Amino acid sequence: MTEGLRATLSAHRFAVTAEVGLPHGADPDGLTARVTALKGWVDAVNIIDNASAKVAVSSLAGAVIALRAGVEPVMQLTCRDRNRIALQSDLLGAATLGIPNVLLLTGDHPRFGDHPQAKAVFDLDSIQLTWLARTMRDDGRLLSGRRLDPPPRFLVGAVENPFAPPIDLRAARLAKKVAAGAEFVQTQLIFDVPTFERFLRDVRDLGVADRVAILAGVGPVRSLRALEFLQRSVPGVHIPDEIAKRLRGVTPERVAEEGVRQCIETIDALAGLPGVAGIHLMAFGFERGIPELIQRSAAGALRSTPSSERGGDGAH
Repeated sequence: MTEGLRATLSAHRFAVTAEVGLPHGADPDGLTARVTALKGWVDAVNIIDNASAKVAVSSLAGAVIALRAGVEPVMQLTCRDRNRIALQSDLLGAATLGIPNVLLLTGDHPRFGDHPQAKAVFDLDSIQLTWLARTMRDDGRLLSGRRLDPPPRFLVGAVENPFAPPIDLRAARLAKKVAAGAEFVQTQLIFDVPTFERFLRDVRDLGVADRVAILAGVGPVRSLRALEFLQRSVPGVHIPDEIAKRLRGVTPERVAEEGVRQCIETIDALAGLPGVAGIHLMAFGFERGIPELIQRSAAGALRSTPSSERGGDGAH
C-alpha cells in the first residue's frame, strides 16, 4: 500500500507517480477506472490541466474524482488560461477540497491546441506561480496582502525539461523554481540517460539536489506512429538514434512489446542515479500497463527501500 507522495518523499523512499488522461466528455467513469487501476501501485496520480491546450475535464474536477476513488492526486495548474485572481482561487479551492499536491506549469500556448483562436492569459509564469503558492501556504497571504485563515497545506511541485535548449541553463532554471518553493519536480520523458546524468550533475553543482525531489519522467513508446509524434511534435523530447533504430527494427506487432522493454531498461538505469528520488510514468492510453512497468523494473523493489540503504542522495 502507498502512503501518499509527501510521506514517501519524507521517508526517503523511491517515489512513483503516474499521469492519467482526462475524458473529453462529461462521463466520470473512464477516469475513475483508470485511476482505480493504479491504486496501491503509485504514490499519486497526475491530473492534467487541458494538456496541449486541448479542452478536457478540469483538473480540479479530475482531482476530486481521484480522491473519491481513494487515490491521491497531483492537480496540475497552468498559467495559460488564468490570471492571478483565478490561479489563487483554484489553489484555495484545491486546498479546501483536500487535494494534497499541486503541480504548477506555464502551459502550452493555445495555438497548439483545439482552440487556436483563444486568447492566452499568462498573467504569471510557472516560477512566479510557484512562489505564489508557497507564499499562500507558508506566509498565509494572497498577492494582495490579505491574510488567509487557515492557509492551504499542499505539496508544491514543478516541471522541468532537461533536454530543451539551451540545455546548459536547464539546471539553473530548476534552481529558480526550487528557490521559489518547488518541493518536487517531474521531468519531461527521458530516453537519453547520459544527457540526463549531466543535468543531474549540474543540479548537484548548484546545491539544489538535496532541496528538491526529482522524479524522472519515463514512458513506453508503443507504436511507430507514437515514435514519429514524439520525435517531430513534442518539443524537448530527444530519442537517441539507437533507440529509434531499435524500435523500427522489430515487426510492427512487436513495437509495443519492445517499447515496454526499453522503458523498463530506462527505469532501471535512472533508479541507480544519485539525485533521482523516483519516477513519473507517462503511459498515455496505456495506464493499465503501469503496474507491469513497476513490477518488472527496479522501481518495484526500490519502493520499499530507503535511499540511505540504496546509496542514493536524491530523496527529498
